[in-house]
Amino acid sequence: MTRLLDNPFLLGFDDLEQTPGKVSKSSAAGYPPYDIERIGKQDTRLTLAVAGFSRHDLSVSIENRQLVIRGRQEERPKREFLHRGIASRRFQRSFVLAEGLEIVSAKLDNGLLRIDLRRPEAEAGPRSIKIQTAGAIS
Repeated sequence: MTRLLDNPFLLGFDDLEQTPGKVSKSSAAGYPPYDIERIGKQDTRLTLAVAGFSRHDLSVSIENRQLVIRGRQEERPKREFLHRGIASRRFQRSFVLAEGLEIVSAKLDNGLLRIDLRRPEAEAGPRSIKIQTAGAIS
């Protein structure tokens, strides 16, 4: 059986076979909810609803070509709730990043964590590659 990624014209796409597994793991959790929007030609914004989390409760990192957002709130002194509807739990949300995507900024405002990403513009037109010669074999 021949796989698409075994095609000799697809160079450097070997790790794409692992991407569906990463995507399925990262999309399993439903909390916190998020939006992804295009802003401009090269920019994308990821917005997560993280009400109740402070800047110190959140971390944003890149691990293995994945954008990983974690939230962990400090334990507060024992309180007696008559009704508890506001989530105060740990979470981890992961997103597989395409090659070349850069994180521009991460801002927390009014319970929304906004992470802006940019794909650098590719060089237009053909470019020449210099051919080197091997040294003499002794």
